[in-house]
Amino acid sequence: MGWRSVDCRSLAQELIGDQVARWRHVQAVANAAKRLSTAPSDDIVVSAAWLHDIGYSDKLVATGMHAIDGAAFLDLLGAPQELVSLVAFHTGAEHEADERGLLDRLIQFDSPPQDHLDALILADLISGPDGQPMTVAERLADMLRRYEPQHPVHRAVVRSADYLREAAARAAKRYDYPM
Repeated sequence: MGWRSVDCRSLAQELIGDQVARWRHVQAVANAAKRLSTAPSDDIVVSAAWLHDIGYSDKLVATGMHAIDGAAFLDLLGAPQELVSLVAFHTGAEHEADERGLLDRLIQFDSPPQDHLDALILADLISGPDGQPMTVAERLADMLRRYEPQHPVHRAVVRSADYLREAAARAAKRYDYPM
């Protein structure tokens, strides 16, 4: 399999295309990443945007944490390590892994380059759960509303909110994206 963004789109559609709202979200994240792209090397971010939520596929659920499950699947397929690591660490995954007692599973993956991770985080945070455009603040608030306070995702968002805002701001500045 190739790992260009067009190939990754096909794989994502095969795995989660039947989850209508999630598929709209993934398409919005990939389109946002594409709009942010300024260099050919940014295609890895667009590829990761297509694949960032594949761990929600019923076929891939192993730990219950989509970032780890998606990254583990990509690793088994022989995906480039940067692509695997972007999926593994996207949007504060280290905090969620810690909340779920899965940090040991997450750190089996290499950390991705911060500039590419920042771009993926920005693309994810400006794309709502149904694909609608949102600000970073709106998206973080939405995530907190959708998950009960005791849920690991809610607790992880509370813990990682400052980091996520900073990562999105770095990417926005780098790509001249208005915040």
